[in-house]
Amino acid sequence: MTSLTLPDIATQPQAHAVPLDWVGMCGIALPIQFDGRQVSAMANAGVSLVDGTSRGIHMSRLYLALESLEEQPLTPLVIRRLLADFLASHEGLSSAAYLNLAFEHLLKRPALVSPLAGWKRYPITLEAKIENEMFHVELSVRVPYSSTCPCSAALARQLIQQQFEADFSGQHLERSAVLEWLGSSQGIVATPHSQRSQALISVRLQDNLESLPITELIDRIETSLGTAVQTAVKRADEQAFALANGQNLMFCEDAARRLHQSLRQSEWGSAFKLRVEHAESLHAHDAVASSQWQW
Repeated sequence: MTSLTLPDIATQPQAHAVPLDWVGMCGIALPIQFDGRQVSAMANAGVSLVDGTSRGIHMSRLYLALESLEEQPLTPLVIRRLLADFLASHEGLSSAAYLNLAFEHLLKRPALVSPLAGWKRYPITLEAKIENEMFHVELSVRVPYSSTCPCSAALARQLIQQQFEADFSGQHLERSAVLEWLGSSQGIVATPHSQRSQALISVRLQDNLESLPITELIDRIETSLGTAVQTAVKRADEQAFALANGQNLMFCEDAARRLHQSLRQSEWGSAFKLRVEHAESLHAHDAVASSQWQW
């Protein structure tokens, strides 16, 4: 039986074709190695198609090249080599290569006071490209935190003052009576409202990094805000969390400025953009602020 050469339709010339900015695949399931463990990721991989007479690219070459991420820890150099492989496998067809990786980074976080600890997940996105012979990686993360409204806190304090005046007007104050009043719902008649909030941060990384500063970025964000959401807690931790919120009253504008100032001090970023969202408990809408630097 005579063997036949299988047709390669993608290589056939196209009389009226035009160049395309991006051609590839989205939603590729892929295990990657990061932080000493295997992580389930979703990948988008593509290249440009600058040869306007070619009908298409070789998508299977991109798919097979992604296997290299299964075998070695994920670093900027590994990503750069992968994108270079994308281009080498499409020599003459493509001038730019792109990779998007989405996965969740798990960190075990200690409680504020007690010896308890628990896992938190942080959605991560890496966008990498080689374009005009320049290599770039952008690291994005979403970090949840708690925010207590400064206006609401001030209004609650005023109501407590008014209640104190009503309950003790004209009386000789005994320390024990005041302490009892402060610990009762009769005295603390109002509390400020808090909301679960989130910071969405994207950082363009320096080109010479040996590792991906994912944990470092998360730590910087949570330290800047001071009210990271908790995992396993005891009552002492819950009390410490209430104290942290009371000492870190934040409008969304305050949170955005804190993060902006902190990210400017990082040594691994050349640019960033940020967005904070406070899911209002008073309103049916959210409060949002954003900022960027050299983006």
